[in-house]
Amino acid sequence: MHVQLGKYNQLEVVKTVDFGVYLDGGDDGEILLPTRYVPAGCKPGDMLNVFIYLDNEERLIATTLTPYVQVGEFACLKVAWTNEFGAFLDWGLMKDLFVPFREQKMKMQKGNSYVVHVHIDEDSYRIMASAKVEHFLSKEMPDYRPGEKVEVLVWQKTDLGFKAIIENRFVGMIYANEIFQPVNIGDRLEAYIKQVRPDGKIDLELQRGGARKVDDFSIVLLEYIRNHDGYTGFNDKSPAEEIYETFGVSKKTFKKAVGDLYKKRLIVLEENGIRLV
Repeated sequence: MHVQLGKYNQLEVVKTVDFGVYLDGGDDGEILLPTRYVPAGCKPGDMLNVFIYLDNEERLIATTLTPYVQVGEFACLKVAWTNEFGAFLDWGLMKDLFVPFREQKMKMQKGNSYVVHVHIDEDSYRIMASAKVEHFLSKEMPDYRPGEKVEVLVWQKTDLGFKAIIENRFVGMIYANEIFQPVNIGDRLEAYIKQVRPDGKIDLELQRGGARKVDDFSIVLLEYIRNHDGYTGFNDKSPAEEIYETFGVSKKTFKKAVGDLYKKRLIVLEENGIRLV
C-alpha cells in the first residue's frame, strides 16, 4: 500500500510518541502526525482520516487540517510570499504551496489571488501548483446533458463573459448577457449545462433553463405576493437589477412567470403592480 500524496488517507495509528503519533503508511513507512493535530483520546489501533503532504525537509507528514485544495484540483489561492525561485500560496497548511516561475503566466505578486491547478511534479515528487491551468483540463468529449447541475470555479474574464472550470475537468463559458448576479474570478458557483457543442465546448448558465425554471419561480413569486398582503409593486416595467436583487432571477424569467400565473388566473395585472385574484 502506498499513501496518496496531496490527498486524504485513512491510516491506522501504530504508536504514540512525545511529539505526536505515528501512522501506518504501508510501503511508505511510518508517517508522523504532530501533537497539535492529534485528536483527544487517540490511541494505537485508531483509524484517522488525514491529509498527507511534505514537510520542510521533504518528508511525508500528516495533518488533520483541511487544505483549500487537493492534488488534481483547481482553486483560487492568495500569494503569501515570493522569492527568487517563484511564489508561495496559502492553501491552509503550515507549509505554503510552491509555484515555480515556469508555471506562472505572469509574475505573481504577493497579496494577489490566482486560479491554479495542484499536481505532483514528476521530477521532484513535490506538490506544486501551476497557473497554466489549460494544460490540466480534460480533452475528452464531455457527456453532460442540458439542464444538468454542476459545480464550477470562475477562472477568467473575457470579452464574451467568464470562463469557468467545471468539476475539475472541463472548461465552460458563462455569457455576460446571461449573468444577473455579481460574478468574480475565484467564485465557486452552482451552474447548469446549457449545451455541449459538437466541438466539445460547453455553454453554462447560472439559472436552470427552460420551463422548469419558470414553473419553479412561478411558485416563488406567488408565495411572495401572498406574503405581501396579496400585492407587489413589481411588474414587467421594473428594472432587471431590482428584480434580480429581490428574486435572484432574470427579468425574462420574471416576465414568463407572471405570464404563467396570469394564464392560470391566479393574479391580475394592474398599472403599477400585480395583485392576487
